[in-house]
Amino acid sequence: VEVKIEVVIPEKERSKEELSPNGKASPLIYKVNGTARHYHLEEHPIASNHYHNPKDMVEASVCHMKDLENGQMREVDLGCGKALLIKESGEFHAVGHKCPHYGAPLVKGVLSKGRVRCPWHGACFNIGTGDIEDFPGLDSLPRFQVKIEKEKVYIRASKQALQSQRRTKMMAKCISLSNYNLSSTNVLIIGAGAAGLVCAETLRQEGFSDRIVMCTMDRHLPYDRPKLRKWLFLQSMDSHAEQIALRPKEFFCTYDIEVLTEMQVAAVDIKSKIAVFKDGFNMEYNKLLIATGNTPKALSCKGKEMENVFNIRTPEDANRVVKLATSKNVVIVGASFLGMEVAAYLAERAHSVSLVELEEVPFKKFFGERVGRAVMKMFESNRVKFYMQTEVSELREQEGKLKEVVLKSGKVLRADVCVVGVGAVPATGFLKQSGINIDSKGFIVVNKMMQTNIPGVFAAGDAVTFPLALRNNKKVNVPHWQMAHMHGRIAALNMLAHGTEISTIPYLWTALFGKSIRYAGHGEGFDDVVIQGDLDELKFVAFYTKSDEVVAVASMNYDPIVSKVAEVLAAGRTIRKRDVENLIFRSFRTGDMSWLTGKGS
Repeated sequence: VEVKIEVVIPEKERSKEELSPNGKASPLIYKVNGTARHYHLEEHPIASNHYHNPKDMVEASVCHMKDLENGQMREVDLGCGKALLIKESGEFHAVGHKCPHYGAPLVKGVLSKGRVRCPWHGACFNIGTGDIEDFPGLDSLPRFQVKIEKEKVYIRASKQALQSQRRTKMMAKCISLSNYNLSSTNVLIIGAGAAGLVCAETLRQEGFSDRIVMCTMDRHLPYDRPKLRKWLFLQSMDSHAEQIALRPKEFFCTYDIEVLTEMQVAAVDIKSKIAVFKDGFNMEYNKLLIATGNTPKALSCKGKEMENVFNIRTPEDANRVVKLATSKNVVIVGASFLGMEVAAYLAERAHSVSLVELEEVPFKKFFGERVGRAVMKMFESNRVKFYMQTEVSELREQEGKLKEVVLKSGKVLRADVCVVGVGAVPATGFLKQSGINIDSKGFIVVNKMMQTNIPGVFAAGDAVTFPLALRNNKKVNVPHWQMAHMHGRIAALNMLAHGTEISTIPYLWTALFGKSIRYAGHGEGFDDVVIQGDLDELKFVAFYTKSDEVVAVASMNYDPIVSKVAEVLAAGRTIRKRDVENLIFRSFRTGDMSWLTGKGS
């Protein structure tokens, strides 16, 4: 039997690609020297699918039909690139073989019920369409048509598709941007992080052709914020925001998504549907998304405003820290994800790295004491010195620059640079008098459709609490990159009255000394941790349980078990404590994970 794969553009998408109601790129709006300015970039349309040129096609023999069993995936080489061949329920599918997020090999991921989940960060893709269904990441996979002929298997695909390994979904454009008043928009998005951008993109993908305006206090277009502290960004002292941009400038012009930079909203009048900016500018809206994220907590001690004391919030902050810390003494306050990731990166570059933390063990509340101690041991073997169960009482200067960090324990640490990572608070202060429901901690309260208590007002990202299905709809705050993406998508769908409820499984990761800890679920309030593997060797899986139920999982050097567990939880199945205590031993010896899906004994 012969299998062929070729690229096919559905008629619906082809008609969208050919239609350009606006006729030209929309302006980006930037805040320059206090004045909002419009300008047009040259048109460089970012087509969602360029793969229909017959001259661009390649065909190669791959395998026989019997080579793949149901539920199997195979990475196949076509000479000029690779594709992922999948067999499920007796049918063959073919898509790109790399996750568009960070390039993970999807053949090492998890295949379940019509989608494949990335082994690294949990993004999910429909195997029939290639569309992204869960995050992180913005792009979908290229999809190739599969044909079966005779007994040979061929794949026919576009060279460009094989090389790019990503596909931007078709999007609408604004029908007539020139007809709009500058102070009025249909959709206003406050915040230009992952939630805000995904909301804007989803609206366009769903055919929304009215005006969309995003505003941000940042000076940059939306960028990959986790890279500010993870190794991918900090590899270079000369990194710039453009290098970690989520989308290039041309993208916003092509799809008529306007951006106001360095613009801060000071208040929201929900009765008049007006956002009031700090500089006095007002903008009317029909639908509003609040995705302002959080604000880093500052130290409260003497000297906190001193030079060379940083919260890493922007690309400029990250670059300055790297430059100033090289061969110098660094003190990091707070064993948070940010603090630990920065410490791991600077350990090889700074003269010394000291980490100050109020708790007894890093990550104790999140990963548990045993995992926390294993991570702490890894840091200590890499020259990071911990000062636990103490706080900073004073920052001392010499000639206007940081010189010493004084701890409440009486210890004095030499310090040329201080990085503060002691947590954050929701950036919602401007909403206090708005009538929008905010809880005692400052989080915006939303329902499963990301709606606030005010009709037409939605909220998403780090600044919200929402009902998490995994924890019996308990209201939770999940300040993670993947969840912000999903919040933005759900908000957009419900702005269009789709009635879509959020049901995703939280998924996060951290990179430390070249090793990644992956985590899925929501373990807040866990009462026990079942650990399998070897903590000393940093090869383990930790299951976090509440009563008899597994509510979260973390692993190091055991891919793709976290993605596997995430798929089981996403399917609504319950994993019991006894399952991970009694049945996992065989899987660690043999690599068999069938017990998670109920296929094993």
